[in-house]
Amino acid sequence: MTTQSQDFYSTEDFPSVPKYDVHTHANIPGERLIDFSKSNNFKLLSINLIAPGFPSLDEQLSISAKHLHNHPADFAFAYNFPVDDWEEEDWPTMTTARIEHARAKGAVAVKVWKNIGMELRNTSGQFVMIDHPKFDPVIAYLVRHDIPLIGHLGEPRNCWLPLEEMTVSSDRSYFEAYPQYHMFLHPSYPSYDEQIRARDRLLEKFPELRFVGAHLASLEWSVDELAGRLDRYPNMMVDTAERICHLQHQAVTEWRKVHDFFITYQDRIMYGTDIVDDGNENDESFQKRINAIRQRHWQFFTTADEMEAPKVSGMFRGLHLPRNVVDKIYRTNAEKTFFSR
Repeated sequence: MTTQSQDFYSTEDFPSVPKYDVHTHANIPGERLIDFSKSNNFKLLSINLIAPGFPSLDEQLSISAKHLHNHPADFAFAYNFPVDDWEEEDWPTMTTARIEHARAKGAVAVKVWKNIGMELRNTSGQFVMIDHPKFDPVIAYLVRHDIPLIGHLGEPRNCWLPLEEMTVSSDRSYFEAYPQYHMFLHPSYPSYDEQIRARDRLLEKFPELRFVGAHLASLEWSVDELAGRLDRYPNMMVDTAERICHLQHQAVTEWRKVHDFFITYQDRIMYGTDIVDDGNENDESFQKRINAIRQRHWQFFTTADEMEAPKVSGMFRGLHLPRNVVDKIYRTNAEKTFFSR
């Protein structure tokens, strides 16, 4: 074997290399997502979430605790707190108590979702953003206990465009299916820039917060913009969940820029997919689908192959990242952030 081949992985290495998927939703008591993932050397972080089509938060917490008990070396989970009782005066105290309960069950992180900024309103009808002072005691609690906060705040910039102008087909499909989140249809709602600025103000207010920007921190459209935030906020990490197609879209015309971004920020990026197991797919189809997604991503990160992807218009080349960079994105960054806690 040559020195060059030793410095890079190949597609054949995919099943044997230890890896983590830090953004999944194992929403059913059955363990097939865990088992299928383990067959390709993946450990999982599953994220509880109050979202359409998901079980209740209590059910998700119970399911996650069971999975953790059965697979302590291969599974971890994050908790999402409710905001339906936001107007209660003691909401911060109730919320920290909920987080403490989830931590006692094994939660290693907390998630905030786009309902903050897109759905939650105060009694005056104004949208509540993530930098609202009422969140401060909860965020301070996370800082005090060194608990990572995973933030899906805002949406892809495509969300504020008409369907025909969106850059990747997955966004067109999602926002056509969920028009309540398609902000182009809701011009009175906070803008994309307002969502991003609120998140940035939170990080400025709490510089010691261990923050993970889910979905490339909703800056998926520009590695330059994302690099600027990573430079500005040294405790910020990001995951790639459901946004790798946006990197591939950029690689069609700016391959070098995308490649160099991963080299420069190799310690700040974690691999994630946003795979959901809701039980609505037979085992064979589910396994085939998730393996195809992960193998295509592996090809993009590890090889120099000319590629195409279902969600992207145009050919692009794989990033051919060195082995040590791939190990950080797929394993060691996740271990430091979630799995060593």
